[in-house]
Amino acid sequence: QLQLVESGGGLVQPGGSLRLSCATSGFTLGNYVIGWFRQAPGKEREGVSCISSSGRTTKYAASVEGRFTISRDDAKNTVYLQMNSLKPEDTGVYYCARSRLGLTLRGPDFGSWGQGTQVTVSS
Repeated sequence: QLQLVESGGGLVQPGGSLRLSCATSGFTLGNYVIGWFRQAPGKEREGVSCISSSGRTTKYAASVEGRFTISRDDAKNTVYLQMNSLKPEDTGVYYCARSRLGLTLRGPDFGSWGQGTQVTVSS
């Protein structure tokens, strides 16, 4: 059964860190680009980061460049998003999804979305 399951969210103070995990099953992870997206209340979903099927290339939204790092461990069928120097505007539900296309942060290019994990950055 094809699944992408996010975990690792929580409440953190500004300046803090979290590491999100996207555990996958039911398909060959190495054949897909994996992306992270987020959606804040009342806002549209936005692309945060993605990593190529080889793991050698990554892409970041300008708002998280230099603070977030995406990585993948195909042996564990898991993709990670390390988030440092978190800001209140990083608050939202974070989702992972897969794509057969190239590096892209466009939501319509992705499918098989997970259920999301809540990240709240607040003092």
